[in-house]
Amino acid sequence: MKAAVYRGKEEILIEEVGIPSLEEGEVLLEIEACNVCGTDLRTYRHGDKKISPPRVLGHEFCGRVVESRSTETDIKVGDRVLMYIVLSCGECRYCKAGRENLCQSRTTMSYHLDGAFAPYMKVPAKAVRRRQLFKVNEEMPSEYLSLAEPLGCVINAHGRGRLEIGLKDKVAIIGAGPIGVMHALVSRFQGAQQVDMYDVMQTRLEKAAQFDIDNVIKVDKENSHLEQALELTEGLGYDVVIVAVSVAQAQADALEIAGKAGRVEYFGGLPKTNPFATLNTNHLHYKELRISGSYSEKMSDFQAATALVQKKNFPSDKIVTHILPLDRITEAFTLMESGEALKVSIKPNL
Repeated sequence: MKAAVYRGKEEILIEEVGIPSLEEGEVLLEIEACNVCGTDLRTYRHGDKKISPPRVLGHEFCGRVVESRSTETDIKVGDRVLMYIVLSCGECRYCKAGRENLCQSRTTMSYHLDGAFAPYMKVPAKAVRRRQLFKVNEEMPSEYLSLAEPLGCVINAHGRGRLEIGLKDKVAIIGAGPIGVMHALVSRFQGAQQVDMYDVMQTRLEKAAQFDIDNVIKVDKENSHLEQALELTEGLGYDVVIVAVSVAQAQADALEIAGKAGRVEYFGGLPKTNPFATLNTNHLHYKELRISGSYSEKMSDFQAATALVQKKNFPSDKIVTHILPLDRITEAFTLMESGEALKVSIKPNL
């Protein structure tokens, strides 16, 4: 089969590889769609020390079971499924607390094991045994169902008492990419009375305006966006600010536009080569801000996301803007960087 193989920085090649052979307990999926993540883009442009090439990337996928060597699951050949991609130890203090995403020895599909930018992908026995495959709707397009993985990460950021968004809250989201849009949707589902979106790219803001967002504001070097934030919140600042980009200045701006007793979520991590931001910490003190971070997702978050993407009122058709065949995968990165695309889906069998 032909697969998109990551060989190193700015090197993803379409290569002929063998169809995975199964060992006891494993399941083979035929991949219907695998969406491109911002992490895939960063890996392509900058490399990733956690990934040892050659590696088939791709972790936002929907597939169908075509072979099974497991007797410990109700998933059977012919089932259409999504997968919770975190492989945790199940024994450390974090796993026992139900926070598999923080497992001390976690591995992940497409980082440590071959992912889904290929016609077929093998599901490890551990994941099958722990019921990390979820049956899904037969009618819904696979590229829409594949949104469950990033949506689960967004839901994780909104959970465990972090943001507590409700009917009285005005929410600002910095970053109008697919993750920012999903944060806006979840905020609205939770009852936010106002949801505003900030970004440096006008093209992204124009796409964000298609969703249930009250105001889109262009970020500029003159800081006029900070003044607009005050105008849009009657001089009080936002109750919730979510940073959905990996930019240090955005993290600093979040503290500026947050109101007193506000909640600030740093969703996007900074580059590991320079993971520092200069913050005015007086805002923490005088405004009594609450800051949180989030990483990946728990299986319960993925379950919630799987249910949500199958609802008729979830606008997957607006989030997935492009579909490409496997041999055009590097075009996806250009589309994402230009702001022309929100979410790009790769279909290995096109």
